[in-house]
Amino acid sequence: MNFVVPVTALFVGLHSLLAMTLVLKVMHFRQKDKIAFGDGGSEGMQRALRVQGNFIEYVPLALVMILVLELQGASAMLLYGLGTALFFGRALHAYGLSRSAGTSPGRFIGTLLTWAVYFVGAIACLIYAF
Repeated sequence: MNFVVPVTALFVGLHSLLAMTLVLKVMHFRQKDKIAFGDGGSEGMQRALRVQGNFIEYVPLALVMILVLELQGASAMLLYGLGTALFFGRALHAYGLSRSAGTSPGRFIGTLLTWAVYFVGAIACLIYAF
């Protein structure tokens, strides 16, 4: 059985590249501050780890929703809409959080976009289940 899922492949690839940039930021602080494990008490490292962790907390399930919907034959508009909103949401959130631990436009908009993807994706999955 051969499944062709080009939309999911596109967004897995884009999110993988974004994840790599977040990992590089963590590696930068590890080398700069000579931190082998944990955050070493470095505020910059704490923030970089939180940015990466937040990405990892939200992106996998959203990509699974996109995959399931693509396999169920959902419209390309829905799939591209979810994937694009997720990518920009996570990029904005990462940018905002990397700049400030407090509230920022990037964090706020990024969170809203991510939650919108979760909500719309979950409802669509439930609809396609029946």
